Amino acid sequence: MKHITHALLIATALAPVLAGAQNLISSGSPLYKLPYKDTYVREPLVAENSFRIAKVQKTVPGTFAQARKVLPSPYWEGHDKEIEMYWKAWEIGIKNINQPLDDSGFITSYIAPAYNGNIFMWDDSFITMFCRYGQRFFPFQRTLDNFYAKQHPDGFICREIRADGSDCFGRYDPTSTGPNLMPWSEWLYYTQFGDDNRLNKVFPVLAAYYKWLKLNHTWRNGTYWSSGWGTGMDNMPRVPEGYNTIYSNGHMIWLDTNLQEIMVANILLKMGFYLERWQEIETFEDDIKHLTKYINDNMWNDKDGFLYDQYADGSLSTTMGIYAYWALHTDVLPKSRLDRLVAHLADTATFNRHHRVPSLAANNPKYKANGRYWVGGVWPGTNYMVISGLVDKGYRDLAWDITLNDYNNVLDVYKKTGTFWEYYAPESSDPGFMARKDFVGWTGLPPIAELIEYIFGVRANLPENHITIDVHLTDAYGIDRYPYGEKGDVSFKVAKRASTAEKPKVTIKTNVPFKVTLMWGDKKLDTEVKAGTNTI
Repeated sequence: MKHITHALLIATALAPVLAGAQNLISSGSPLYKLPYKDTYVREPLVAENSFRIAKVQKTVPGTFAQARKVLPSPYWEGHDKEIEMYWKAWEIGIKNINQPLDDSGFITSYIAPAYNGNIFMWDDSFITMFCRYGQRFFPFQRTLDNFYAKQHPDGFICREIRADGSDCFGRYDPTSTGPNLMPWSEWLYYTQFGDDNRLNKVFPVLAAYYKWLKLNHTWRNGTYWSSGWGTGMDNMPRVPEGYNTIYSNGHMIWLDTNLQEIMVANILLKMGFYLERWQEIETFEDDIKHLTKYINDNMWNDKDGFLYDQYADGSLSTTMGIYAYWALHTDVLPKSRLDRLVAHLADTATFNRHHRVPSLAANNPKYKANGRYWVGGVWPGTNYMVISGLVDKGYRDLAWDITLNDYNNVLDVYKKTGTFWEYYAPESSDPGFMARKDFVGWTGLPPIAELIEYIFGVRANLPENHITIDVHLTDAYGIDRYPYGEKGDVSFKVAKRASTAEKPKVTIKTNVPFKVTLMWGDKKLDTEVKAGTNTI
């Protein structure tokens, strides 16, 4: 707490200076007026960033009553409280929509993280992942536009920006930026809506930011470093003795940052191929190969069957944390190693606790039963990362177990408190220690995104004109007004079954055709549906 208090005092004292400097940059004033030297090495891609010169667009949201007539509408036989929780998350989230302040340099209305009035790269990336389902009510995805509007001439984007538009950190501060998840959010949005215009606009911004990180956050062997704040996992015990847990890079190679950059490079490759931006992505495959080899050769502990951070002397950390599971969003590990990494998620000594998945393994001596932030806390964003990664890599049964556990624990706390929390305790169905309430915020992920994508099993891939319906429930359930593409309006109804082995009967009403993969148990059926009513 001393460090945090000291940092807040410094930030408060410097806020007017930093705000003034940022305003000068935003207003286009000559750089010689700034209180510091201009050390920017211009990145050509930033010249394509149209957000930096965009006019302000303020969107006043409708009421929650109006939202209920537009948002996807789920039903689930015999589960009224779950449906109530879904709508409550939207109701709280809509209250967190803010308008940009005059002269802030922000260019659009946005949903705030419900934390301290600032916008956070880490939070807003996760928030927009569930908010994409509300795009026809409010342009939630544009929340990220405010980060893009604040991109520096060299490609840097600060991870936390005040409501007045000023960066919270200088770009060479070890805590200045990260995690780099905006490309993941944008790709999920693209798979839902196929918005080519947005993809064209965000690609140069995201590629420029990727290049800045590569130039400024790597060691001489090409691996990445970060910090507690830079990873978003503030107080997880990762750095060696003598380094500050929150602020220092610890002279370490930070596993999650390297895995995230592999994930991002893969996403930018997909964007670049689609947009035919060959020149901008020509080194990305080499980056992926280099980092993949390094991680396999140097950051895998074969005795533990786990990936760890690496210290400056070449030894590996022993802190087993959720950060290793970013590997699920890459092809870093061969199947034999990935199986061993994933097995820890089912181990009651490490991650298979009352509420899955704790951020820190339960056998760590610093693990806390009440979570105490990142020394055991269960976080909606990282759980969404784990669940989605498991499904993508084919671990469907384990993903279902974790999804149901996480969802039901969030539901139990909702039943007791009537709201959502910043994070949750791993050893009981309770909020985490001193967690913030009404946190929608990324805690919209379980009641909205987890419900739609992994409880109901409806997942879209518009570039391939394909929707998966992965049925685990035996109850009758469905969803109306499911958004698919610019104009697609789809309704799914799954009939009640006698057992999980019985083939589901699914009725689909749609105004657009698409391919469907229906999954249940170990079986699947591929078919096509046409505009109108279809039964499969």
